[in-house]
Amino acid sequence: TKIEPICKALEIDRQQCDQAMISVGFNGLDSLLIYTQLLKKALLEIEDDDRKFLKDLAEYCREQDDILEDQIKQVENEYRNHTPIWWYTAETFIYPMLNRGPRLMDINIILKMGFFIRHLHQHIQNLYHKQQSENMNTAAPFKVYRDQGLALEDFEKMKKSINQLMSFNNFLSTSLNQNISFPKFARPAAFNDPNKFGILFIMTIDPDVCTKSKIPFADVSQVGFFEGQEAEILFTTHTIFRIDKIQRVHDDHTGRLWEVKLTLVGNDNHELNKLTAQLRQEFNWTTGWSRLGHILLKVGEPAKAEQLYQILLEKASSDKERSDYSHQLDWVYRSMGEYSKALSSYERSLEIRKIALPPNHPDLATSYNK
Repeated sequence: TKIEPICKALEIDRQQCDQAMISVGFNGLDSLLIYTQLLKKALLEIEDDDRKFLKDLAEYCREQDDILEDQIKQVENEYRNHTPIWWYTAETFIYPMLNRGPRLMDINIILKMGFFIRHLHQHIQNLYHKQQSENMNTAAPFKVYRDQGLALEDFEKMKKSINQLMSFNNFLSTSLNQNISFPKFARPAAFNDPNKFGILFIMTIDPDVCTKSKIPFADVSQVGFFEGQEAEILFTTHTIFRIDKIQRVHDDHTGRLWEVKLTLVGNDNHELNKLTAQLRQEFNWTTGWSRLGHILLKVGEPAKAEQLYQILLEKASSDKERSDYSHQLDWVYRSMGEYSKALSSYERSLEIRKIALPPNHPDLATSYNK
């Protein structure tokens, strides 16, 4: 049996999963797009015990009904034998789970896979620096391509967002070859589902912008599970683009194929920088997972913020952590209009602080100043 056709089929299957699952945000310059950028930054800044989180991930996967035990054991036993990009492109639960977490804002998945998100970002970053240093004389703007099916609602949002900003809400896999994926992904997406449009994204990438704005990307064709396959360019999570042009593609098979031209946006966008700086001030007092919970509250996801703080409260290892997370739950419940729960959380936080802190501690003053 020839192995190459099998590998190619597996690669197509993985890409089809990718094209179907990665969500797209069309938010112009409203605060939601910036909050997702701050959420990404919060995730990448958290430094946890990776061994502990690998164990937690395995335990979580065993509680699910759709993950094979062989794959869980493989990740448990061999995680450090391979690179993050290898795991990202391999045929395991990691790839679909990683896409599902941010798409659904699934707090359990984001918590369990936070360490892998950091590892993958760092690997892309390291490869980016290595590859850019090897190609310093050929750093001209270039184009990459991505095919994806979009739901009608997202397509309508996109049509109204010309000259505005958008982001792919996960790590972004693209191709240097326009002709490879178009008939395999965009056309079937439109042809097989009357509620979807097939989109060919044509993205202009200026390496100089990426360098100045610290936006890493890497050619992963020689380092992934499918080594030696077509050139795949992988961008770090939540990369921002500007929508330049949208036009219909004539096709004999379907009338729902469209071409969308994008340009990667750096941090030289004045409006983007101004709004980011303003919103970042809101989070100066929080760090780590607490910052993530505060962002969830700001983007209108109080139930997910509650879920996060409840999980953190269960795992808290100090009085300060228990008090802080209870205090955050007070804010969450108040935003949900559940004032009895808010009062209970506030009183629990205050009692812990009264026992654990000296009378003149500033955290006590914060608790009383309500």
